[in-house]
Amino acid sequence: MTGIGYDVHRFAEDRPLVLGGVTIPHTHGLEGHSDADVLCHAVADALLGAMGLPDIGFYFPPGDPACKDICSLRILEKCRDLAAENGLRIVNVDSTLVAEAPKVLPHRDAMRANIGAALGIDPKRVGIKATTNETMGFVGRREGIAALAVAQVEE
Repeated sequence: MTGIGYDVHRFAEDRPLVLGGVTIPHTHGLEGHSDADVLCHAVADALLGAMGLPDIGFYFPPGDPACKDICSLRILEKCRDLAAENGLRIVNVDSTLVAEAPKVLPHRDAMRANIGAALGIDPKRVGIKATTNETMGFVGRREGIAALAVAQVEE
């Protein structure tokens, strides 16, 4: 079974930039109730979709004080646990970050390791790519970052 996920967060001052559970040096972080890890959120929604379950907001409501500043790797751990509870195994995830900056490649292996560990899968089964938006739209204007993901689970 396959699912897709998409998430976007606008840039915010005075917040760390967290992508794939890695804090990346950058001028701005991302705005959100949690740590705003757009990559983990897209992966989570892809996994939840593959399992036929409600989206990330169902399990981690944005207004819930318990979710304030939560590390998004915990969200992925919840997806891992839900897969196990439903007799499913996470096969792989693949994702694309869409941002003009920062460069992702120097942090890619650490992100793959974090996501793989949270999901209980080999990091080799975690794809992370990056692209720009060629200076078009909100991403091109450097107002935020978007992420897309696809995930496969099996019984």
